[in-house]
Amino acid sequence: MEVAVETTSGLERRMSVQLPEDDIAGQVAERLRDLTRSASLPGFRPGKVPLKVVVKRFGKQVRQEVVGELLQSSFQDAVTQNELRPAGGPVIDPLNADEGAGLSYTAVFEVYPTLDVSAADGLNIEVPVAEVQESDIDNMLDTLKKQRREWVDVERPAVSEDRATIDFVGTMDGEEFEGGKAESFPLELGQSSLIAGFEDGIVGMSAGEQKVLDLKFPDDYGAEHLAGKEVQFAVTVQSVAEPQLPEMDEEFVKSYGVEAGTVEALREEIGNNMRRELSNGLRSLTKSRVMDQLLEANEIEIPNTLVKDESKSLLESQTEEIRRRGGDPETFGLNAELFETDARRRVALGLLLAELVKTHALTPDAEKVRSVIESMASSYEEPQQVISFYYSDRARLAEVESSVLEDQVVDMLLEKAIVTDDETTFDAVMNPNQGAA
Repeated sequence: MEVAVETTSGLERRMSVQLPEDDIAGQVAERLRDLTRSASLPGFRPGKVPLKVVVKRFGKQVRQEVVGELLQSSFQDAVTQNELRPAGGPVIDPLNADEGAGLSYTAVFEVYPTLDVSAADGLNIEVPVAEVQESDIDNMLDTLKKQRREWVDVERPAVSEDRATIDFVGTMDGEEFEGGKAESFPLELGQSSLIAGFEDGIVGMSAGEQKVLDLKFPDDYGAEHLAGKEVQFAVTVQSVAEPQLPEMDEEFVKSYGVEAGTVEALREEIGNNMRRELSNGLRSLTKSRVMDQLLEANEIEIPNTLVKDESKSLLESQTEEIRRRGGDPETFGLNAELFETDARRRVALGLLLAELVKTHALTPDAEKVRSVIESMASSYEEPQQVISFYYSDRARLAEVESSVLEDQVVDMLLEKAIVTDDETTFDAVMNPNQGAA
């Protein structure tokens, strides 16, 4: 086998491979001889078909099979021989396997980059630090009360935090557009759930009042046919209701599973839950900052093949999530390109983390794996069944091990990092996008 490799650009390689005709002819002849002992053709007894008949009947098919197998095996042998690590399947062009000419082909593919993660030592990490304050518990209690609020109709103009029940019809250039019409639509004002200006236009309207709102869809709106377009919404207000919050009495407290029935007991339960959530949130935020610093310290070439595959995977996940929620993915105008930036980051981190695991010979900590699985199982009625399920399914266990291994890398980097505390709050950690423009 003759092999020649050239670097075309960056991580792309062009590899030419040639195999002599003898390599093909020998295997073809052997298989055809085997067929004479097993072939069953009209006019011949099983195992008595003459070789020349078998060659005429099956020769072309057998040669194609042999060429296909040699193509795969020779490619693997060639990349191993040249110490190459393909990052994806090759594009074979051209391929020549004419009888008598042997096998020759050119394979174009990307390889994994050679990484040096020495820059990962001594990263500068701002580790977020926060505690649950009494005011945070107060805010959570207010949220719980709002979740149990009742709506009472009022005879006055709508204000923020009211709920207006409306009919509306959207038009663009005088024509109705898909998804722009609804009847008896409950709209809680002040939540910014619709496009900018819609809710502001409802504020001040009373039951029975009508208005036409001149608005514009954002330039980055998911539906391409509406992005950046000026539209009109004809709105009719059916009713206006204000929220009525429940009393925080014994019944209210017990409805949240706190049998003591006191506000103090509820506050304690909420505080404990919030501290657990905050601990997880701080850990997640710290991990994100470590990853940001790791990427900044290690600029690497990324195989486009891996980015495309990851983009498609993210698209499929998002599409499935929309369907699970009862939506129609087609209305969102999604495509793989929309996920390319996130995919590029994920691929880069995956390569860097894999290299760190290899360099430092890290393996998943069995006790941590067990702890994670037990924690997940604790929310089920039969925890032991869940634990057994994970340990009996190698694929699911591998997912947990991968997550634990990633956490071990983060811990290792933090041990070597220059760490400073970043004082923050419960809300900033748990609601990072709150109030964002």
